Amino acid sequence: MKRYDSYKDSGIEWIGEIPSHWKIMKTSHCFEQIGSGTTPTAGNSEYYENGEFNWLQTGDLTDGEIFETSKRITQKALNNYSALRFYSKDSLVIAMYGATIGKTGFLKIETTTNQACCVLSKPKNLNSRFAFYWLNYIKPHLISLSYGGGQPNINQEQIRNLKINCPPFSEQISIISYLDQKTTEIDRLIADKEELLKLYEEEKTAVINQAVTKGINPKVKMKDSGIEWLGEIPEHWEVAPLKRYAKITDGSHFSPKTISEGYPYVSVKDIGTNTIDLKNCSKISEEDFLQLERNGCRPKKGDLLLTKDGTIGRAAIVTDQYKPFVILSSLGLITPNKEFTLEYLYYFLISGINIDQMYSLIHGSALTRLTIEKIKNLLVCCPPILDQENLVFYIKDKITRIDAKIEDTQKLIELLKEYRTALISEVVTGKVKVIQD
Repeated sequence: MKRYDSYKDSGIEWIGEIPSHWKIMKTSHCFEQIGSGTTPTAGNSEYYENGEFNWLQTGDLTDGEIFETSKRITQKALNNYSALRFYSKDSLVIAMYGATIGKTGFLKIETTTNQACCVLSKPKNLNSRFAFYWLNYIKPHLISLSYGGGQPNINQEQIRNLKINCPPFSEQISIISYLDQKTTEIDRLIADKEELLKLYEEEKTAVINQAVTKGINPKVKMKDSGIEWLGEIPEHWEVAPLKRYAKITDGSHFSPKTISEGYPYVSVKDIGTNTIDLKNCSKISEEDFLQLERNGCRPKKGDLLLTKDGTIGRAAIVTDQYKPFVILSSLGLITPNKEFTLEYLYYFLISGINIDQMYSLIHGSALTRLTIEKIKNLLVCCPPILDQENLVFYIKDKITRIDAKIEDTQKLIELLKEYRTALISEVVTGKVKVIQD
């Protein structure tokens, strides 16, 4: 790519040089309207139920175009809250608070907003689409301006004082056209790769499902399991309720006081894909820990944990790599007998067919919650131990190969995202020239 004929110092260290004929202007000089909104009283159905007007929150921002909002508000909300105002299509939005700080959006709709969104509307001498790409470029700078502890913030005054590169208007149009084309191409590639990741995950699920319900020998004689959703299984396998093969309990039914430093107290959020996060889980006092340990809430090596409240169907094997911890009642504690290998039972519990079975047991319930009694009555396939060991070896081998493909695809996605960011950076700062002479 070509460079411009001459450059000058922008006067801003993190921008560096810009083309000599470009200007640097404050955001407040580039937009006639800079503002935000407010939040009507949460829980008041008169403000939200059957709402007809868009109401934007920072969770709706994805650094892209915005065609809809996750919530809508009523005329009564507009009447009762004077801070609510409409912002026009093609306005820019910046998230000012918390985890979404620095996220941006380009409005393709008219909308009101909450107080965490700063909206830049009615541009002067600046195309708002160019400004949108500029804001994407300066996101790290925006985040660096934040203040506060656990919930970092930026404010409207800081946004008003932001500096924006301002090429001549005709150049802005050319730059927008170029970036729209290039970022669309990159985004399409990223979307394709992300779709591929979904297919890989589906392949993993299919591998596990097939292995734990049908086995891996295509020539084995099959029999009707007598269970409609399970169908045929190998003739020498058994199917029975989980309680036949394991001791099943759960964790603490009362919540001890949590403290900043103490003993690990594990709940659903701390269970990953066969992982237990003791570093970021809640902590309790030694006294409470010992009490819960006496109550049977401390898992031991060789146990399985199963998430049963909220997000159901994640599982983890307890190994000696974990220091002692206790669990909340949202987790099932399963101790298999000698008829099951730990790893085979783990794969059966996380299989798609078993997760479907678990959800069928809570169909119609207002809460996503499995009781211990329902877990005890989960139907499981029990092959002979040698079959179980062979199945585990097969599943691990297949999943290792798929995971390698997933890792390669994830790396490619990251490279594409980095390229997209670098491309926008070089073009909006004038480091490369994309317009025709």
